[in-house]
Amino acid sequence: MKKLLASTCLVFGALTGASVANAAECGDVTIASMNWQSAEVISNLDKIILNQGYGCNAEITIGDTVPTITSMAEKGQPDIAPEAWIDLLPDVVKKGTDEGRIIKVGSPLPDGGVQGWWIPQYTAEAHPDIKSIPDLLKHPDLFPDTEDSSKGALLNGPQGWGGTVVTAQLFKAFDAEKAGWKLVDTGSAAGLDGSIAKSYERKQNFATYYWAPTALLGKYPMVKLEAGVPNDAAEWKRCNTVADCADPKPNAWPVDTIVTLVAKPFSEKAGPEVMDYLNKRSWSNETINKLMAWMTDNQASGEDGAKHFLKENPDVWKAWVSPDAAAKIEAAL
Repeated sequence: MKKLLASTCLVFGALTGASVANAAECGDVTIASMNWQSAEVISNLDKIILNQGYGCNAEITIGDTVPTITSMAEKGQPDIAPEAWIDLLPDVVKKGTDEGRIIKVGSPLPDGGVQGWWIPQYTAEAHPDIKSIPDLLKHPDLFPDTEDSSKGALLNGPQGWGGTVVTAQLFKAFDAEKAGWKLVDTGSAAGLDGSIAKSYERKQNFATYYWAPTALLGKYPMVKLEAGVPNDAAEWKRCNTVADCADPKPNAWPVDTIVTLVAKPFSEKAGPEVMDYLNKRSWSNETINKLMAWMTDNQASGEDGAKHFLKENPDVWKAWVSPDAAAKIEAAL
């Protein structure tokens, strides 16, 4: 019996020691949560998985794209930016990676950040010939303006948005006015969303500027139109994004690159299992759109959304983690 107890204690001690070692290896972790819904939910998802599955002591710090990425590139803090839109600060990110302060670890959204002109899914199914912007412009009669039904209407975002400027420039570039179209100023983000929701629930045809991932696309499925031309980065910078440029040319929206940024010191102490999780952890725009729609409908926080996702999608997240971590996470839910 003494031998059995001694053996049991040794095994228990070894397991406990391994657990403590894992926790010590991961240690304190700061996770940046940006001020939009998808970033809020993924930062909370990382916090739950790292704490419950890998014994970390993770905490969320509130930030925004520019200050967070700049701080990571210059100071190595915070430890993780789960959803970093790095095309906004290409020079800062390059300097940080070149100098060994940050590394790019996979992508939480491999579909990327997508902007463009969209039509409802039911419209795309009813009119399969409308696949591109030139296709759309041939059919102003299908998308009548509420104030002048002789013209087609394209809904635009509020003044001050980069996407609003680009939409106005592309409207000129594709000669939409000559094709019988009108660009409609919806006045605000709420006005744009309200116009889309109203038309969608009435099953009316409409065309609009929008972007993904967003909660609205999770609730109201839409199809993005192709530009019909490839992206010309130089032309995009020269004129498509410049409000007073007089001669914009047809162009395709670039896809924004979204990665997980990790501070180099943390990557070196976190351990291979944690880094493997951060490399594998990703979801499609369709998945996050639906999750954000659920969060909006239920006035749910980022933490609520993360827990909902974990409970409803074990087949997705278990592929990101080790079997041991999966069991611990599931037990904590």
